[in-house]
Amino acid sequence: MRNFLKVAFFSLLVIGLFAGFANFGIPRIEPAPPPTEEKIDLGSLTMDQFLVLGEKIYKGKGTCTLCHNALGGRAPLLEKAAAVTAARLKDARYKGDATDIESYLVESMIKPSAFVVAGFGKKGTQDAVSPMPDVSAGSIGLNEVEIAAVTAYLQDMGGVEVTVEIPEDAGDSAAEDEEQQRKPYESAEDIISEIGCGACHKVGEDEGEQGPDLTKIGAIRSAAHIRKSILDPNAELSKGFEKDLMPNDYGTQLYASELEMLVEYLAKLK
Repeated sequence: MRNFLKVAFFSLLVIGLFAGFANFGIPRIEPAPPPTEEKIDLGSLTMDQFLVLGEKIYKGKGTCTLCHNALGGRAPLLEKAAAVTAARLKDARYKGDATDIESYLVESMIKPSAFVVAGFGKKGTQDAVSPMPDVSAGSIGLNEVEIAAVTAYLQDMGGVEVTVEIPEDAGDSAAEDEEQQRKPYESAEDIISEIGCGACHKVGEDEGEQGPDLTKIGAIRSAAHIRKSILDPNAELSKGFEKDLMPNDYGTQLYASELEMLVEYLAKLK
């Protein structure tokens, strides 16, 4: 009887410690809304302020510098994108509808495959398909005002005349859009497609090469490790890869249920 009581006491103690650790020792993942649009009073903006807004979106919500930087070499630099537009419009490989610098820059953000700079296309497409997502959709979701601001910033950065006009009738829609949260993604494949995982990783049908190969990640990494790598990508780097190449804000871009769905999917890739 004494031994039974000892075993029962020890079992209850272990269960209590485990429950306490599970509730208080493990950081909780709370659902968070996706990035939202700027509250913009367009009627009072000067062009200088509009350019500042464009730079903020370019370096922030638009996540442009994630790939368009000198460190990673994953996408062409954009400092002179406006200046070389004329040559790209005449290039035989160009398959878009733009007629000038402004329309080309807008098109390059929403239809990036209209012209792919040599060496920066998806593997196996002979530079016919860009790995870049449509910035007006998915987790980036720039609205018309934000795209116009980024376009103006790119023109200014490229040293050409800024032809973008500050929109006059989009202020109310920007405020309304801010209050709307997107619908949750329905599958892990949707998440991978919309947030552009395949631009850097081999996963699904995508052949990105700038990040670790995820096609069999579940065979070498646990679900807990995968989750931590998504939430804090610099915590433990895979051999051969540098810091700050992967965004560290997926904890706010994804709802908690989406994060777990993605982790479960990746953990089963064996």
